[in-house]
Amino acid sequence: MFLNLSRFTTRLPAVWLFIALLNACGTTATAYPYTVYRGTFIHLPRLNSSSTKPELARNQGVLWVSAADGRIKGYDWQVSDDSSFQSFLTSHGWTDANASSKKNARSSTKVQVVESNDERNEFFFPGFIDTHIHAPQFPNIGLFGSSGLLDWLNEYTYPVESSFGSKSDPNNQETDPKDTPPEGLRVYDEVVARTLAHGTTCASYFATIHVPATNALAALCHSHGQRAFIGRVCMDNKDECPSYYIDQSAEEGFNATKSTIDYIQTLDPNGTLINPIITPRFAPSCSNHSLDGLGKLAASYSPPLHIQTHIAETIDEIDLVHQLFPEAASYADVYDKAHLLTNRTILAHGVHLTKDERTLIRERGSKVAHCPASNSALGSGLAPVRVLLDEGLTVGLGTDVSGGYSPSILEVARQACLVSRLLQYSAEYQAMTGNAVSDGSEKLSVEDSLYLATRGGAAVVDMADDIGGFDKGMIWDAQLIELGAVTNSTVSPLDDASASVLAHRSVAESGPVGNVDLFGDETWQEQIQKWMWSGDDRNVKNVWVQGRLVHTRD
Repeated sequence: MFLNLSRFTTRLPAVWLFIALLNACGTTATAYPYTVYRGTFIHLPRLNSSSTKPELARNQGVLWVSAADGRIKGYDWQVSDDSSFQSFLTSHGWTDANASSKKNARSSTKVQVVESNDERNEFFFPGFIDTHIHAPQFPNIGLFGSSGLLDWLNEYTYPVESSFGSKSDPNNQETDPKDTPPEGLRVYDEVVARTLAHGTTCASYFATIHVPATNALAALCHSHGQRAFIGRVCMDNKDECPSYYIDQSAEEGFNATKSTIDYIQTLDPNGTLINPIITPRFAPSCSNHSLDGLGKLAASYSPPLHIQTHIAETIDEIDLVHQLFPEAASYADVYDKAHLLTNRTILAHGVHLTKDERTLIRERGSKVAHCPASNSALGSGLAPVRVLLDEGLTVGLGTDVSGGYSPSILEVARQACLVSRLLQYSAEYQAMTGNAVSDGSEKLSVEDSLYLATRGGAAVVDMADDIGGFDKGMIWDAQLIELGAVTNSTVSPLDDASASVLAHRSVAESGPVGNVDLFGDETWQEQIQKWMWSGDDRNVKNVWVQGRLVHTRD
């Protein structure tokens, strides 16, 4: 059982809140050994050597998931009607737990049945993976000012992040989540609930430098049931970090980071949902000593810990890196010298990577989190995603809240498409490719973007075999999407009587859900296109992580 704490945060003192939270962190036994999902399933099959372009696949029938491990145990696409469904259940010795008692029901194993509704144009779709998001920045969504990245950090970001620390613990020695300021708990609870509501089943979170608050974020993700990588931010460069928000030394940063790792691994010993991730904020915020130590810290665990940081987001940032690290050949080389470029590293942005940097990143097996909404909002530039993909780099999508203005990966997917369509007008892209005239190859399709949102993101967080699709053996991290019914009405709004009928028709009767309007003549592929371009959290009816229901719209 997962407890949604958002309605309690304004009522309970922080200590009471965390007693309730920590009591909810465990999971209760599921009444039924399997859940059978029946209806329409849409995903993007894994790319291989013979398939270079993502294609949507649609199957109708049944798929079943074990409660023991939350994994898909099988599927049967021949189940097409009630009769064949009953035959399917009987062949497995199962009975629908919600159905009325039938002959031989007592000798059958009861299973939970969840159906999508074709009349409401519902379908199951893999959960989204947000490969880059700053949880403490959630209150700043939509606040950019008129400055670029570096000024924005000082004006908006550092002040709000610093507020997650306890005034009674200026040296960051406490570790108990309950020492997090109440407002910080409310923000973290809200960002986890909000991202789940948008269908994000897995997120790689940047926290703050504060140990209690970072631990609180991990506990909240665990209690809500969201899969997450949680990173305590490291930043010790006194010349580039504000005096009120900084690790007093590299050693303090190491010790504080170890404390969060210990807490997370105690909270979730098997790493089923929550895992720690080493998080140097970005090269300018860290000393060489800090970067080197964090590389060694990640490598000291078995398996090595994941790493996340930023790279080549803006031209000004790159210039600053060259000034601070003159011994390095490039921004990527700074991380490589510190052993932070590994096959478990997530590099956010990569807007202005050079050819040599892209080659180095690919050779090290590091991955890129593409954040187009943030890059556009802050004026950082247009990331050449097609170039990255064609050169063999692994790419996923990130909201980069609050550089990004929305916690929705679906919004990021459409922004990825839009940014790719503008690339042909970029002088930097033209110089990179040697083409002054576009051949259209740089443009991302709907399928491309949705692949990055699911399979691509899964590969970025090193879980390509576990999440992002509906293959047998994969984990059921999924969402049930509802587009709404098609209204087949002959009522004309041109006469008074018809106008009166339309005025009194409820939203439920009119059919559409959210901003997606269907008229009945769309193919299923066109329905998916409409969802990607116009959909939002109102279309997300249910969300499951590891086979457990963690969000429902109703």
